[in-house]
Amino acid sequence: MEKVRDLVREGKRVAKEDPRRVVHSFKVGLVLSLVSSFYYYQPLYDSFGVNAMWAVMTVVVVFEFSVGATLGKGLNRVAATLFAGALGIGAHHLASLSGSTGEPILLAIFVFIQAALSTFVRFFPRVKARYDYSLLIFILTFALISVSGFREEQVLVLTHKRISTVIIGGLSCVLISIFVCPVWAGQDLHSLLASNVEKLSFFLLEFGDKYCETVKDGDTKEVDKRKNDFDNYKSVLNSKSNEESLANFAKWEPGHGQFRFRHPWKQYLSIGGLIRQCAYRIDALNSYLNADIQVSIDIRKKLEEPFRRMSFESGKAMKEMSVSLTKMIKPSSSDLHVRNAQSACKSLTSLLHSGILKEVESQELISLLTAISLLIDIINLTENILESLHELASAARFKDKTESPIFAEKPNSKSIVCGWATKGQDDHVVTIVNDDCCNGNTSEKGNRSNKVLIHEKHEDCVHEKHEDDDAHVHSSCDSYGHTSLRVIVECR
Repeated sequence: MEKVRDLVREGKRVAKEDPRRVVHSFKVGLVLSLVSSFYYYQPLYDSFGVNAMWAVMTVVVVFEFSVGATLGKGLNRVAATLFAGALGIGAHHLASLSGSTGEPILLAIFVFIQAALSTFVRFFPRVKARYDYSLLIFILTFALISVSGFREEQVLVLTHKRISTVIIGGLSCVLISIFVCPVWAGQDLHSLLASNVEKLSFFLLEFGDKYCETVKDGDTKEVDKRKNDFDNYKSVLNSKSNEESLANFAKWEPGHGQFRFRHPWKQYLSIGGLIRQCAYRIDALNSYLNADIQVSIDIRKKLEEPFRRMSFESGKAMKEMSVSLTKMIKPSSSDLHVRNAQSACKSLTSLLHSGILKEVESQELISLLTAISLLIDIINLTENILESLHELASAARFKDKTESPIFAEKPNSKSIVCGWATKGQDDHVVTIVNDDCCNGNTSEKGNRSNKVLIHEKHEDCVHEKHEDDDAHVHSSCDSYGHTSLRVIVECR
């Protein structure tokens, strides 16, 4: 009974991890029930006979979890069956010309040559990646057709029945896979990359505080959640095989949703490789948090401001890239965070050149400089990931980011100013498109478009005052890195 309960718990866990697995199980059962009718329904059995079992076998080996995997296997199996069937008939015909004595010898030679060559070709990396299953079916079908044809008089009828049942089984799998709760490998690959980038961002956003020992314990549940998020990057280290298989399956899929037929899936693998390189640096950097040799608290405090900014800005850039991937919009704001991280890196370098580490012991110095070097590598890789993401956004035709309008209160009136924030090189510009300030003279000021310059400073607080014509503007930023602004307009 205990084993049964363990199996039930395991089944619930698997189903909870991905409910699509339950749906897929029902889909496989549905297709097998449909193709089994070739055996149960007498008119169909009379047409295909025992060969109807090939339809059942095709469903069992072809139906996969995603549409791309099913479509790839189905097309490979049908193509290999057709080609091998044609060659098998040809081999049987040539062997039959040599008489009853030479026919089995020639058939054995043909099977040997075909099997040896096909097996050798399966070792080619490109062939193995996409056509390994096709070659396997080719070997099997050729051997079955040519060998069984030696005892079967009606070889063409046998071949026709087997090919027909294989096509029926494969087509059933493909249709059910596409039209009944489809699972798209391309969508899974896209979501996987967005999730991996987000996992790296969680680490970088927290690392600066942890390294400088400025994190407060707070609520126990919140601490546990932050610790889990902090360590989530480790799953990125072993994601290569999953990404490659998903990209291979995605190439077989038809266009769906926002993914066109010739979507640049190869670019996803390039981005995934850069993400893993970054994850390796992060894994190495994480080891310095609890290392035996640590730099003194005083030195950390002196380096805290630029060090935290380097980690925080890199994390914000990663977070923005994750959001842009999820929403399939161009990563416009990530460039600013990368530049801020590079600026903090220059500040830290200047601080190190000032001689602040003269009294630090050699072992502590090596530990500190290694951590800084790894963080600089992470910033450079963040920039490379962003460049690759820009290339993907251009090739995949990501949408431009639509900015939300900003509503500004006027303390001396009951009206609202509406505008949009647009990003400049180092600033945000709010263009006021509806200003009824100074209603007494609408002809001169009611239709005017004012521009408010808002400089971004540090972390989550921005303050800037700018006067344009007769409007006095004070602004503050509620959310660092986003266009969530409060604008107060005072009329003179």
